[in-house]
Amino acid sequence: MRIFLDANVLFSAARSAGAIRQLVHALHAAGHTLVADEYVATEARRNVAAKAGSQATDYLQALLGQIEVSAVQYPPGAQAATHWLPEKDRPVLVAAIALKCDALATGDRTHFGPGYGKAFDGVTVYSPAQLAQAVFPPA
Repeated sequence: MRIFLDANVLFSAARSAGAIRQLVHALHAAGHTLVADEYVATEARRNVAAKAGSQATDYLQALLGQIEVSAVQYPPGAQAATHWLPEKDRPVLVAAIALKCDALATGDRTHFGPGYGKAFDGVTVYSPAQLAQAVFPPA
């Protein structure tokens, strides 16, 4: 599965060794392709530099080296799937669509929450907890 990681997921994974970092490691270990675009990577770098220490910055750089980070050519018509999102969040879903991801993991409940569990042009939007349950269902 191709899984697009939003900046807040990257930030959380970099900032602490908690559940988000464990999820990212488990997804990678299970062979899923983790994806981000330059827009998201830049936002994550900026937030980590402003709000976390040098260890988090180092961890984020290492993490970005392990995932597929791509420049995105936005396909015509992709914005139609994002009309429900605020303008600043639309590039995240458009990038996930353009990069042919199966899932978008985002902790932004305020803006993406209404889309949780729904698919937009083939990309299902999940909270990290929902993604964990979908990929690693309880036995």
